[in-house]
Parts: sequence; C-alpha cells; structure tokens
Amino acid sequence: MNLDMLHPADQLVMFMERIYGYGMTTTSGGNLSILDDNGDIWITPGSIDKGSLTRKDMVCIKPDGTIEGIHKPSSEYPFHQHVYKTRPDIKAVLHAHPPALVAFSIVRKLPHTTMIPNIRFQCGEIAMAKYGLPGSDDLAAKISEEFDKGFNTVILENHGVVIGAKSMFDAFKSFETLDFSARIEIDAHNIGTPNSLTPEQIDWYKSRQHVVMDEFVSNNITSEEKEVRRDMIKFIRRAYRQQLFTSTQGTFSQKLSDGSFIITPSGADRKYLEPEDLVKINGNYKEMGKFPSKSVRLHSEIYKQQPHVSSIIIAHPPCMMAFAVTDVPLDSRTIPESYILMRNIPKLDFGSNYLKPEETAAVFKENTPIALIKNDCAIITGSSLLNAYDRLEVAEYSARAIIATRDLGELVAINQEEIDDINIAFHLAR
Repeated sequence: MNLDMLHPADQLVMFMERIYGYGMTTTSGGNLSILDDNGDIWITPGSIDKGSLTRKDMVCIKPDGTIEGIHKPSSEYPFHQHVYKTRPDIKAVLHAHPPALVAFSIVRKLPHTTMIPNIRFQCGEIAMAKYGLPGSDDLAAKISEEFDKGFNTVILENHGVVIGAKSMFDAFKSFETLDFSARIEIDAHNIGTPNSLTPEQIDWYKSRQHVVMDEFVSNNITSEEKEVRRDMIKFIRRAYRQQLFTSTQGTFSQKLSDGSFIITPSGADRKYLEPEDLVKINGNYKEMGKFPSKSVRLHSEIYKQQPHVSSIIIAHPPCMMAFAVTDVPLDSRTIPESYILMRNIPKLDFGSNYLKPEETAAVFKENTPIALIKNDCAIITGSSLLNAYDRLEVAEYSARAIIATRDLGELVAINQEEIDDINIAFHLAR
C-alpha cells in the first residue's frame, strides 16, 4: 500500500484505528498529526471517541492559525506545532499512552534499546521530557527541547510517549517497536535479568544486506501456489492481529510439493500484505523484482535438512522474547498441550541463524520444533501452516503463563514419568 497517495485525514484514521485496536491507547487518549506540503497540520480531534473516528472528524490547522473542521483539535496540538517548528525534517507526530510505556514514564526510566537490534535501528536514542501540564505551552517547550537535541522518540514523565518521523508510518513503526520492547523488558525483569547486545553485535546486524540471489520469472502459478499464498496471508494477518508480529518483523514460509517455497518479503507492512507480495524461492533463485526475508537462507536449509518440516515462522512475540533476552530457559513441561506442541526449546547464540544456517537448521529435529535465538527471535517449524501457527500461539501463551507464576508461587513441571506417558500416548519422537 502506497501511503503517500492517501490524504492526511485518511492516514490519521488508519493509524488511530491500529493504535486503538491493538490496545495501545484509550478512548480519550492519544493524538496524531501530519504536516502536509502546504504547511497545514492535520490532527485528530479532542474529546472524540478514538474507537470510531472518521476522516470527517479530522481537524486542519492552517499556517496562519485558522482551524477548519467540525471539532476542536486535540488539546495537545501546541506541542505538535512546536515539534514541527523545531524540526523541519519531521512531518508526522504520534502521541499515545500504551501501558508498558506509561509504566516506564511513571517510574521515570527509559526503556533499554539494546536488547534486540531492531529496537535501536527503529527508535534510535530515546530521551525523557520533564513533566508538564497536558496541553500547555510549558509541556510543548519541554518536548520540543528534546527534539531540538536530535531525539525522535521522547518519553514524557508521568504521561506517555511522543514520536516524530518523516511519515506517519515511520512514526508508527517506531511506536509499535518501542511498545513491544517495553513489554519484553518488563516481562524479562519478572523472570530474570535482561541481557544487552554489544555495539559490535548491533552494528553487525545492521550491516546485513538483502540476500543476493539470481532471479526467475514466474510464468506458471499453480493452484497449489495460489492456495498457499492465500493461506499465508490469512495467517500473517492473524499473527499481526494477535500481536505476535510487528508491522515490519515476522516471517512465514511454506514449502510447495515441487520443493520450492513461498516466503514473506523483507520490510513490508505485515498488516496490508497481499498474496502477490509474497516471494517464491526455487533453489537458489528468487522471484524477479522481489526481496525475500533476510532469513531466506535459513528457511532453505531447514527445508533441505528436515523433510518433516513444511512451514516455518520467525517471530518476536513479547513473552517468548523475555526468555530470549534472559538466561532463563523456556520450559515446555507446563501443561500437556504445551509439551506436545513445543517439546525441546534450545536457545541458540545471537546471529547463528544468519552466520551458521546449516548448523541452526540441524537443530529442528522432530522433537525440537522450536528454538530461541538469543536477543533476536523465535523460530517455529511445523508440518503445515496451521501446525506452525498453533505452535507459535501455544508457545507465547505458555511463556505468558510461566511469567505469571512468578507472582503466584513456584512452577511445578510435569514430571518425567508423566512425560513418558505423554510420549507413548501421542507417539512423540524422542
């Protein structure tokens, strides 16, 4: 979807729907704005239900201060104006109150951005602005002061977060990524001590390029491929709705009967992917004109080494990632369903999925369908799209349950005799 072709009012509706729909702001909380090429500021209205906004509700503030629209602009529009005056490179501002980031704001601490590499790339350095009365010129000045220093992401003391970017999608990506990061960090502290990446590891990760592959023209699209593309889009969108993916991170692939496979493209917004956006991989060739996920080599190697695997998901669900960024193991022996679907869950070294794809692929035997990459991601394999997705959901829900036990008491795992009974009853590979 080309957002540049959408009117600012339509963009504001689109992104407020996403923010409100994913529980990252409340009915009355948060505001968005876009500065258009005419110098007009389009902003969400004040005191209007964020769950039912339409383009007609959006307000336009002209350069001379004239206000056009059927509602008053957000009461916090002064800081939007200040940010645009302070930073001419910024064309969109997002402000909201997601619970995880509010938690940081009310203890007046900044989230760490070095637990997972994508956080630092997307959000950059983060600042904290001093408390100010909402809607006041004082708050506007305090926020603008941080933007004037070059920060694009600013936590507000006892308030929420403000993000400025060159487009609303870029602001949203930073916001969504930071919210995921905050949730991961909170859960990680509940189970252990979060580990950070070194500057060298982050620089290496950033330097990764698109995988260089020869191209082929796909002239014949079989019914099988069309069905796989349709089903993958269904599960990708579901994973995004369930907040197992972010807008730009999360990969699905599915093997076809001829040995080729279909994979998610790199960097595209997961919410609006269409079947034609997915990329076909045939041996060492990729579909012409498309850029597959940078993990394509790992997918290819898993399919090559593990014939029982037909589908692969790489994701960053917050509760599972809490285990990926700490030294605490993710134990599948919580309830029978978790053990049956998850089995052994090794934790592999950061970067091994890119630097050592052959060794990483060798891990995914029938009794090891899931692995965590330290400070990076979860890799889930399955016999079908549904089986892999089911494992992803069960793994995230199991991780959430384990984290919750920290407030209740000591976890009592299913014992070995009970595990042996499950293995026999469900014919599980040892």
